[in-house]
Amino acid sequence: MFDSIAGRYDSINRFLSARTDIGWRKKAIRLLKKDNPKRILDVATGTADMAILASKMLKPEKVTGIDISEGMLDLGRKKVEKENLEHIIQLQMGDSEAINQPSGSFDAVMVAFGVRNFENLENGLAEMLRVLKPGGRLIVLEFSKPRRRAVKSLYNLYMNIVAPQVARWFRQNKDAYLYLNESASAFPDRHIFTEILNKTGFIDTGFKPLSLGICCIYSGRKPF
Repeated sequence: MFDSIAGRYDSINRFLSARTDIGWRKKAIRLLKKDNPKRILDVATGTADMAILASKMLKPEKVTGIDISEGMLDLGRKKVEKENLEHIIQLQMGDSEAINQPSGSFDAVMVAFGVRNFENLENGLAEMLRVLKPGGRLIVLEFSKPRRRAVKSLYNLYMNIVAPQVARWFRQNKDAYLYLNESASAFPDRHIFTEILNKTGFIDTGFKPLSLGICCIYSGRKPF
């Protein structure tokens, strides 16, 4: 499914969010600045938006991006090459629930709009905990369900009707965008997700709603 929409994935996301998603990503990455991570893992990297932004904002030694969609990775590699970041960013095929990296390999792990697609959420979180160094931080950016009734109604209208129609205009896979809405709606957000992070073994967990609750930044650390 993601291979089929890779070609215009970035364009339609920028259009649908009025480029707000870029600001969300930057806010999430800024939370890692104090840690000054040298090695970062970007899970479900897609077309490498987070990997590229993190490279520019945090100046790490290396960013490894993994994704199960080769179509997305192909586009991401072209973007990395265009930004002359091949010496920092490495993109590779990889399963978030079976990360092919040694334990304690990374100072930070980040995921943007990817955890809702995990087949088994706790397995994926456990793998990210495993590859983090002690004290390393996890940052998760994910859609959330707005709490205010008026905002929630507009959000549901937009995601159920407007987004699929826009996908059709872009000659994209309408069903894929319906799936993205369904997966976002089913995601255990806010306090429920932070409880899952705690259960998995993360400490110092929390979340911050963005844009009237449309999105949240979650964070947690691996115990020392």
